[in-house]
Amino acid sequence: MTCGCELHPERAKKYDYCMSGACQEKNAKGLTIVAVGVNKSAEQYMILDERTRDELASGKYHDQRRGSFGTSVPAAEAAGTAANRVRPRPRPRPVTPSAVRQPWSRSQEKLALLYNEQGLRPDEIAGKLRLSTYTVTQIILNARSRGKL
Repeated sequence: MTCGCELHPERAKKYDYCMSGACQEKNAKGLTIVAVGVNKSAEQYMILDERTRDELASGKYHDQRRGSFGTSVPAAEAAGTAANRVRPRPRPRPVTPSAVRQPWSRSQEKLALLYNEQGLRPDEIAGKLRLSTYTVTQIILNARSRGKL
């Protein structure tokens, strides 16, 4: 309490904070909420505190829609067997005079593909990047056609 008022005796039995507008405005602290994708039908929402931050960093939570968080490779493969595989290099596409510059930047493409790997839908990605859903879909399709996904 910072407004100088006393709590109502009935309220003081259960609570130790004031509900006056002045106290709330001065002392209220916002919470950071994080969404953790736990399966394809739901996400778990948690308050991002020190413990949750450590758990996320340790890999306790991973998106079951993917092998591991942020990648499309199963966790067992990511541990080492995938690194030992040799992939054939894709043949470079010929550049034609009619090739048109893409209407998105390289950084927008990287972010869109990262969000896509994390399981976000094109409309959610479009909202985050302030692009149209069509453009985000084109970025994803373009990456697939080049073998990037």
